Amino acid sequence: MLHETLRFFPGGDRAVEVELGDGMDFTLNFTVHRLVAAIREAAIPAIEDIIPELASLQINYDPDRMSYEDLVREIAAIYERIGTGISGTLPSRLVTMPVSYFEAETTACIEDYRRTYPEKRADPDLLCALNGLEDRAALARRHSATEYWVAALGFWPGLCSLLPLHPGSRITAPKYNPPRTWTPKGAVGIGGALSCIYPDRTPGGYQLIGRCPAPIYDGAQRLPAFRDSLALLRAGDRVRFRPVSAEECAWIDAEVAAGRYEHDIVEYQVFSVDRYLDWARAHGEKA
Repeated sequence: MLHETLRFFPGGDRAVEVELGDGMDFTLNFTVHRLVAAIREAAIPAIEDIIPELASLQINYDPDRMSYEDLVREIAAIYERIGTGISGTLPSRLVTMPVSYFEAETTACIEDYRRTYPEKRADPDLLCALNGLEDRAALARRHSATEYWVAALGFWPGLCSLLPLHPGSRITAPKYNPPRTWTPKGAVGIGGALSCIYPDRTPGGYQLIGRCPAPIYDGAQRLPAFRDSLALLRAGDRVRFRPVSAEECAWIDAEVAAGRYEHDIVEYQVFSVDRYLDWARAHGEKA
């Protein structure tokens, strides 16, 4: 839900947090992206970086060139000018990620956690029970049946927050309590209403359902998709998961290790929020 007005919070002496609302829905996140695009178009010299988040954005700026108060006034004026109507288009690449569901590495991670917390139900089985799914195959079908909107990046370099665009493909889950101490690189997880891909071996709390052998973060920039950035995904991209066999997963692992793997990215597409919202309503649910 959108707030009646923007809420501003200082982030030290070089950042401002701009909160637009409270929630985890597409329309709120698209408004964040519209505001980010408008701020970038304004080309305010003091702004050094803009980081879109699910319901907010962070602006890093040079306080020697502009005061906090003046920056807040500028951002409020831009927001008033563009309004809160949910319409328009944004550039949106489509990135297809191979995923091996319920594979060995994520299974080993889950079982390692359950040795300490035996009451924890295996992640895929918990997700099936909570979402009314018959079995793991049904879970994989639902998860891979939609494109996902890259709502935000953060918490770890390249880590993505993914919102399912098809209303019928939503899966919800609680997070681990307490969190895991490790998660395999490339693991695919679900927490709340979000999916994510872990960019590296890190602690984590999302319920795990598989692993993407194609990386979304490459600190050495060895692969072609990372020539211009350490992170594969950008906010406003879309992700589709393509189920692969254990054999194809192993082949992709080998191609990545050899520096030969090429990601499946469609660069030229544009996302129309108006057409998407009409489509989502026709499929029985408000986005």
